[in-house]
Amino acid sequence: MTISDFSFEFYSKVPDPRDALRMEAEGRLVALTKGRDDLTGAAVNMEELSGDTTPHRYQATAVVYKRPTNVAATEKAETAEAALKGALSAVERQIREMRDRLDETWT
Repeated sequence: MTISDFSFEFYSKVPDPRDALRMEAEGRLVALTKGRDDLTGAAVNMEELSGDTTPHRYQATAVVYKRPTNVAATEKAETAEAALKGALSAVERQIREMRDRLDETWT
């Protein structure tokens, strides 16, 4: 699989002038494709949950389009970076667990 075969979408309502959130998300998700062809794309959504009851809370949702089953995770945190890292870590863990189960040999 080449990187051009992996579609990546990033939508953010969180101000990020250096585009660091997008670069981290794309880098970590593209790294999961190394040597594998089960991932076809991913989408990440970042938003600030502002209001009287939740000031300065952020939510990140990551969806990875994987064969045979898609994987998704949502994380809320005090900073946008922590929310993104939590969601990406959860998705990575789920994908590794699914791959381990599929790679097991049946005896």
